[in-house]
Amino acid sequence: MNAQVTTPRQAALWGGRFRSTADEAALRLSGSLEIDAPLAAHDVAASRVHVTELLSLGLVSDDDAARLDDALATVASQLEAGTFAWRPEHEDIHMNVEAAVTEAVGPELGGMLQAGRSRNEEIVTDERRWLIDATRALVAAVRALQATIVDRAGTAGDAILPAHTHTQPAQPVLLAHHLLAYVEMLDRDAGRLADAARRADRSPAGSGAVAGSGLAIDRGRVAGALGFAGVTDNSIDAVADRDYAVETVGAIAILLGHLSRLAGELVLWSTPYVGFARLDDAFSSGSSMLPNKRNPDSAELVRARAARVEGDLVVLLSLVRGLPLAYHRDLQETRRAMIDAVDSSLLCVEVMRGVMASVAFDADRMRRAAEGGHARAILLAERLVAHGVPFRIAHHRIGRLVAQAEDAGIDLAELPAQEVAAALPELDGTAMPTLAEAVEAADVHGGTAPSRVRAALEAVRSRLAQEVSA
Repeated sequence: MNAQVTTPRQAALWGGRFRSTADEAALRLSGSLEIDAPLAAHDVAASRVHVTELLSLGLVSDDDAARLDDALATVASQLEAGTFAWRPEHEDIHMNVEAAVTEAVGPELGGMLQAGRSRNEEIVTDERRWLIDATRALVAAVRALQATIVDRAGTAGDAILPAHTHTQPAQPVLLAHHLLAYVEMLDRDAGRLADAARRADRSPAGSGAVAGSGLAIDRGRVAGALGFAGVTDNSIDAVADRDYAVETVGAIAILLGHLSRLAGELVLWSTPYVGFARLDDAFSSGSSMLPNKRNPDSAELVRARAARVEGDLVVLLSLVRGLPLAYHRDLQETRRAMIDAVDSSLLCVEVMRGVMASVAFDADRMRRAAEGGHARAILLAERLVAHGVPFRIAHHRIGRLVAQAEDAGIDLAELPAQEVAAALPELDGTAMPTLAEAVEAADVHGGTAPSRVRAALEAVRSRLAQEVSA
């Protein structure tokens, strides 16, 4: 819905206080329909609960409550069908809903809809409900991405590639072990999002503009009807703070940072010079000029969205810092950043799930790369340590062998056996360790030894199954 303020100046609902209408530019600045639209269904739901509360307080009759609820139900149906007639002169969703109800039931009864509440509390109620639902959907999407990566790790077999530090080859690891690193990152992301949603799950309804409603609203009853786990404990805090949005977008920024690392790795791996991976056609593009090009655009755009979400987080932090209590109109802009971050993350998680489900890995290229980089140096050093050589001395001696191999233009593993035996007499001529032995040596919890990786796969499968069934 692209709502723009192009109609005549509004007849403001606070018109009794003002003698002239608002400036057209000021209306365009204050209007928030294009930001608020995703929250509209929650706004109507909250209004229907409020009508029930007004009935409980004896402020409207049974018939009047039914008329108000019917009008709100009509608005809900129109919103769902996309036929609701938005009126930009009513600057936000609250005033649009109220205007539509008033038009349906008349000004006297319609004028009761706002009794005992403020837009300050309404928007926070709507935001929290929307955010809780959106977070649940995002956590489910993250779990689905984890499951996809676990599936790929489970089918990777004994594929080995070089692990890197400082973008330099370090040690050989199983591809499955490498992929499971991202599963662990995503597990923490899902946990952070769930934690943020738990703290957001408090109803501010009944907080009024700042001091609390002047009507004897049963806030606990309203919270239960709205699906909240509880109520906020301070009316000023309830309308003034947006830490639930900041915290959620912070968790999303970390999530997108992890997706960006995975995406960046796939961009690197898909270059012909590396050749570890090939993105499916569905997630690649060509060039408008160069017929030879195959570009990993989906992965690149995920990286870009990570930067955009970081910007959303900065916007939120900048908006809320330094604001004296309580509500300020500045807070209107928090919704735009919050919704953009959630929408971006849902899209990026979906894209990366498709990328990971379809990417083709080249195990032969990976293994050849793992054979280089003097990747067995640490295992030789540790074998010396097992024979009583202090590690720093072993490190120095193996380093000299690496330099010797580099001078000869070969890998450490290609040094003649007699040279290695002469340099490392403690090993009694033991053969240069194989790549498989180098991988198996990391036999600790969390290590890349095949048995440890198999155990890790089983553990994460069990964990994900429990999360899905919870």
